[in-house]
Amino acid sequence: MSLTQFDVVVIGAGPGGYIAAIRAAQLGKTVACIDAWQNGQGGPAPGGTCTNVGCIPSKALLQSSEHYEQVNHHFVDHGIEVKGVSLKLDKMLGRKNNVVKQNNDGILYLFKKNKITFFHGKGSFAGQVDGGWAIKVSGTTEADIVGKHVVIATGSSARELPGLPFDEQQILSNDGALNIGAVPKKLGVIGAGVIGLEMGSVWRRLGAEVTVLEAMPEFLAAVDTQVAKEAHKIFTKQGLTIQMGVKLGEIKSTAKQVTVPYTDASGAEQKLVVDKLIVSIGRVPYTGGLNADAVGLKLDERGFVVVDADCKTNLPNVWAVGDVVRGPMLAHKAEEEGVAVAERIVGQHGHVNFDTIPWVIYTSPEISWVGQTEQQLKASGRAYKAGSFPFLANGRARALGDTNGFVKILADAATDEVLGVHIIGPMASELIAEAVTIMEFRGAAEDIARICHAHPTLSESMKEAALAVDKRTLNF
Repeated sequence: MSLTQFDVVVIGAGPGGYIAAIRAAQLGKTVACIDAWQNGQGGPAPGGTCTNVGCIPSKALLQSSEHYEQVNHHFVDHGIEVKGVSLKLDKMLGRKNNVVKQNNDGILYLFKKNKITFFHGKGSFAGQVDGGWAIKVSGTTEADIVGKHVVIATGSSARELPGLPFDEQQILSNDGALNIGAVPKKLGVIGAGVIGLEMGSVWRRLGAEVTVLEAMPEFLAAVDTQVAKEAHKIFTKQGLTIQMGVKLGEIKSTAKQVTVPYTDASGAEQKLVVDKLIVSIGRVPYTGGLNADAVGLKLDERGFVVVDADCKTNLPNVWAVGDVVRGPMLAHKAEEEGVAVAERIVGQHGHVNFDTIPWVIYTSPEISWVGQTEQQLKASGRAYKAGSFPFLANGRARALGDTNGFVKILADAATDEVLGVHIIGPMASELIAEAVTIMEFRGAAEDIARICHAHPTLSESMKEAALAVDKRTLNF
């Protein structure tokens, strides 16, 4: 075998790509992974959007801004008086960048450990050849390689408003939103989705006056209605201004400010003037530079790579995973698909259960859910029982001083099978794992209720919500 021939070539080293590469290598395949992301020094920065400008840096900043808010507003409740608190934003951003670098370096180490050949550049299809698919690598590294199997994991990019391109100075995507050099006095956010709320929360805590504009009439329409209402109430109380049902006019941007004319839900003309504007109106699949047309790779009308239930494309031995294909744009969904594809390549039966993929919004309080919402169950006519338990009645939450929110469990009325779990409150991101586990095993609310949970823990709220399904909570 020549050096340019691989069993598996993965294009993209985000969560879907690098995990697919590692799993394929574990299964004994020779693997190459191609990725173009660069750090500030022009070196490789694998990990995709998630590691570089998404999940990881946003969580780092959310943590830092949470500490800042705690010291300014909540330490006093614990009998801790702090005077002369100041913000060193450059240091905060530097810490965030360091967290990103640690993750980048971790992935490069994993490539070495698993004997994966890494190419720093963009990968494009050069045509079908005897040994599979010819792939051209261009950029920092130039190379011509052949993959018997190819996995496309090129991810997604932020959607721009028509006629308003990102300049990352005034008009910011998630990338620019993570790198604002000074806390803006006024910050506008277009889109009350996950990214908009997380980024709005960060800069509000650091002192910005934040207004969120959303075209949809309902706040967090994808979330359980009861949870969404609670979240809206809490975020508004915290100081976020959230306007729903708006229609945007022509946005004007200068070097100093951005003017956003809009019509509010009542039909009145309004004007928002801000120092910076974050646009977070969703993401679009990224297939730039793949040379898809030349090899006849099929894309749908929205630009996604068309795949079947097994992530196979229309081309033989070409697969696609993650944000570039249908399904939720979540890092962990991409990872599951990456593992499944690697296993299918070697003839195993890789599997992804889309019904048990958890969702998290890392605001304060956190929001997480898995399975169906109450409104979905009503719409489908499924008979269900609901039980909820407030963190206000949980001993650990009281000790933390964080009693906002609740756990809600939805179970089948006849079989008691758990159909959905919805959490708003402290550490909701961690608590949801128990719900996913139960649902993966098609367990019942009774199963959660019968499991001994340590005391005092936040997880007891899950047990109590399960008891509430049967109207027998012990602590509420």
